[in-house]
Amino acid sequence: MIKLSDHFDYRRLLRFTSPSIGMLIFMSIYGIVDGFFVANFVGKMPFAALNFVMPFIMLLSFVGFLFGTGGGALIAKTLGEGDKVKANKIFSMLVYLSIVLGVVFEIFGLLYVGKVAEFLGARGQLLEYSMTYGRIVLLALPAIILQFEFDCLFATAEKPKLGFYVTLAAGLTNILLDIIFILGFGWGLEGAAVATVLSECVGGFLPLIYFSQPNDSLLQLTRTNFDGAALLKTCANGASELLTSVAMSLVGMLYNWQLLNYAGEDGVAAFGILMYVNFIFEAVFIGYAMGTAPIVSYNFGAKNFSELKSLLKKSLIIIGTGGVIMFFFAEFLARPLAGIFADYDETLLEMTVHAFRIYSFAFLLTGFAIFSSSFFTALNNGLISALISGLRTLVFEVVAILIFPLLWGIDGVWFSMVGAEIMAVIVSFFFLSINRRRYRYF
Repeated sequence: MIKLSDHFDYRRLLRFTSPSIGMLIFMSIYGIVDGFFVANFVGKMPFAALNFVMPFIMLLSFVGFLFGTGGGALIAKTLGEGDKVKANKIFSMLVYLSIVLGVVFEIFGLLYVGKVAEFLGARGQLLEYSMTYGRIVLLALPAIILQFEFDCLFATAEKPKLGFYVTLAAGLTNILLDIIFILGFGWGLEGAAVATVLSECVGGFLPLIYFSQPNDSLLQLTRTNFDGAALLKTCANGASELLTSVAMSLVGMLYNWQLLNYAGEDGVAAFGILMYVNFIFEAVFIGYAMGTAPIVSYNFGAKNFSELKSLLKKSLIIIGTGGVIMFFFAEFLARPLAGIFADYDETLLEMTVHAFRIYSFAFLLTGFAIFSSSFFTALNNGLISALISGLRTLVFEVVAILIFPLLWGIDGVWFSMVGAEIMAVIVSFFFLSINRRRYRYF
């Protein structure tokens, strides 16, 4: 078994992070299963509604990312300092608190999902479908939050493979139930939503059962007490992931609003298809960042600066190589990938292929900002991490999506992410450069 205290060459680094990468890829795949079945067997309007309401649901699940990344960094650092009892108390407090907050946000979401969809421009059938799907999926919000949280913490517990198996179980549940509920029972959009709810319960509650029992990982749920200082540090560490989660949801809503104005429901559907494929590609970078984060935090806590330097250098090379591969993959497979969701509608298919060929340039750069933000979170510097994420999403992307369409019409919408990623890479390397002496990773 690979331990956080080991020296990581390329082979060991990829072995340790590959379960996290696989977990995120498979989560992305099973996350788009509803879209595939709805687009091909229910209709274009329900498919647009699913994508229209999903950013709001993801917005309410931000606690999972916040506690998983910010808490994971603090827990791994505490383990590196040799205090396993304290690490488990922090872990337990965050899990219990996330369940409570999940229930609170679920109630809020059920009350306001319709108003939010209407505010963003949904009318008629689009509004009705959005409310239907949203209200059903929101019933699983506590489980969604737990799944996001445990996805980050499995690597901290030195059990990344177990995290992959749990995600695999949840994904297969979703796929199987979509087949049964949509194709077998003919439940349509409601069937897709119910399948998602049950699969999220598998992904969120199975880890809860595992960590509540004696196990051979580094973490176990125990009796704990409220630790305000640890919670504050967790929130500071995870501020970037909080910003990323919130910003992705808000920007997704902004994209939908702009696309309704420039291209109607077809634009929303095309963007949904684009995001599905984007989720899979970005999952590689996010999974790698999640997998390396506890290694960075552990070595930072142990003051092993030579290992930090090695990890950063190897990671930048891996990410750069991966970005080039993804770009060419996206360019050559734009039509087959778009055809999975839009083969039934030639106009929608052509719009999606054109958008994808523009958007794919972002993959050359995306991984650097994602990793840099995660790297500073792992170093327990939530401020810099938040600045990288916040500038990338809340500033660069928002400005681009508001201005670029005025210059290039609907193509400006697709160019927005490329422009935002260029600026994000510049900012990322600026912060890595000016902090090299402080953390001694160069």
